Amino acid sequence: MTPTRRREISVAAALAVLCGALAAAAPAYFSPENLDDLFLANLPLLIVAIGMTLVIVTGEIDISVGSAFAVCSVVAGLAARAGWPMPAIAAAACGSGAAIGLLNGALVATLRLPSIIVTLATMVALRDGLRWATQGAWIQNLPASFQWFGAGQRAYPWIALGITVSSYAAVAWSMRHLAVARTIFATGSNPEAARHAGIDVARVKVAVFAIAGALTGAAAMLNAVRFNQIPANGGLGMELAVIAAVVVGGASIRGGEASFTGTLLGVALLGAIGPALTFLGINAYWERAIQGAIILAAVAGDAARAERWTLAGRT
Repeated sequence: MTPTRRREISVAAALAVLCGALAAAAPAYFSPENLDDLFLANLPLLIVAIGMTLVIVTGEIDISVGSAFAVCSVVAGLAARAGWPMPAIAAAACGSGAAIGLLNGALVATLRLPSIIVTLATMVALRDGLRWATQGAWIQNLPASFQWFGAGQRAYPWIALGITVSSYAAVAWSMRHLAVARTIFATGSNPEAARHAGIDVARVKVAVFAIAGALTGAAAMLNAVRFNQIPANGGLGMELAVIAAVVVGGASIRGGEASFTGTLLGVALLGAIGPALTFLGINAYWERAIQGAIILAAVAGDAARAERWTLAGRT
């Protein structure tokens, strides 16, 4: 059994244990209303996590996704208020995210800057720039045709599920069956070997950041249509939740290894923990601590595994 498969089974087991504990201690957690809220709230998170998985596979990281999510949400709201049709609004949101991803990717790949520094800078610049542009005001007076994609509250969950499943299936299938997947994994596993094999590592990284940005825009659009106004500070803390979900699902923070099934399970587990704390009477601020601990444990696990491989190679 591969380490990735073991991680998937471990996450699935942890999710089952959590559900069992909640069923015994807080059965109200499984009320239809709460499950519906959990379902709709975590679909955008899964879409962003799909893009983050691609970025982490290449050995990079993007901590600006929360700020990009806020920007794309505001762009979607402004476009809707200007009377744009829904396809054009979606294109504007996804295009804004892709542009932010392209900027991050270009700085990382062409200037060889550390991705954590680049995306930290864009995270702060986007967040503060958006606060300055909107003066902190929420986008209001949205047209009725924008909310729920104009299809009504009952139809929206099915539309949202269709968009999420399509995005997940397209990326997961491509990474399993298309040749481009080998270039992405090779880039993360050993960039120098990938270059010697004729792979344009810089182009791969720029493309991956752009795809992740476009997926963030799609997630922002999916979330924005649920409400009648859009906050200018959306996506706060999203980067930590997304990275934790991806690494707990089996992605190596060093790159070259990931599991989209594991990402799905990681999102389900991390998405369930926050509300679970509330239902169990535990301060919700512990959610961030748990996410940070998961990331730290994943990094420590990667380091320990790399050390074992090094020792095995010497012997």
